[in-house]
Amino acid sequence: MINSIKTTFLTIILLGLLHPAFCQDKKIKVLQFNIWQEGRQVPGGYEGIISQIVSLQPDLVTLSEVGNNKTTNFANRIIADLKLKGKTYYSFSSNGAGLLSAYPIIDSAHVFEGKGEIYKLVTKINDKEIAVYSAHLDYLNYAVYLPRGYSGTTWKKLDKPVTDIPAILADNLASARDEAIGSFIEEAKKDIQKGRLIFLGGDFNEASHLDWTAATKDKFDHNGLIIPWQNSLSLYKNGFKDSYRVKYPDPLKYPGFTFPAGNKEVDVKKLAWAPDADERERIDFIYYYPNKQLKLENSYVVGPSMSVVRNEKVEETGSDVFIQPSGTWPTDHKAVMSIFLLKSSGK
Repeated sequence: MINSIKTTFLTIILLGLLHPAFCQDKKIKVLQFNIWQEGRQVPGGYEGIISQIVSLQPDLVTLSEVGNNKTTNFANRIIADLKLKGKTYYSFSSNGAGLLSAYPIIDSAHVFEGKGEIYKLVTKINDKEIAVYSAHLDYLNYAVYLPRGYSGTTWKKLDKPVTDIPAILADNLASARDEAIGSFIEEAKKDIQKGRLIFLGGDFNEASHLDWTAATKDKFDHNGLIIPWQNSLSLYKNGFKDSYRVKYPDPLKYPGFTFPAGNKEVDVKKLAWAPDADERERIDFIYYYPNKQLKLENSYVVGPSMSVVRNEKVEETGSDVFIQPSGTWPTDHKAVMSIFLLKSSGK
């Protein structure tokens, strides 16, 4: 009788330890990576993409400038090539934006299409469902160029910089970026109701209101302007947080520029679109929805510490922490990687 009670007691303890509440905390690496037409613009670029992912070992990857078509399935190709390097990832066919997950995908969706794309996957880590969105937003009406004296649609130099904020914001809204972000917010509300963790990574082709502030109005060719860029504001009003700015709130000390990258493998003329301006901008983001089980631990700029300023490659002088490339850097953007701690549900 006593042995039977002991056995039952031990069984209860073991079952309890296996319960999700006793799962260990888990670090989650999220990587936003514009791969510049699948690395085709850089010699050895595709191999460089593989090299960066193998080196960084991200759990979740949001990709920009994926070009799957009837003859090429980038998702299948990269999964197979990562497998050869001993790394298992899961994906699905997409166009414009793409996703990789180190965990099996249990659902997926095409959230926005047309001028820009947003895709979504759902996976599970430590018995917690996670919705991951990848966005590559409309590149036209790139309004951050207007204060710098360039058109963001024709890329031609203007007679003078545009400093009228309503005109700049109107041009920004002429893009399809606000429609795309609106679609994301509506879809994400369903994930919030289901208690999922939510990440949004992407090349937004738009600046953040957290970067065009009083501290930076006379820097980086902002021409004295403080601009409330609409889509970052919309995300914040709906509760989403910009992981890089949460970790590094000072945009002057930690500008976090992701475009244009000073890629040593590429002629500067292919990197600069506004050659007479300081066109540096942070347009690649990782957003997340706050959750008591989720803690942001760190965020990094991944890629060369050089940028392009007035048609020259220059070394950055701020305090940003860079993860330097492993092998060939395959793109004209820098990537962003944020590391989160997923706490066990029993804490």
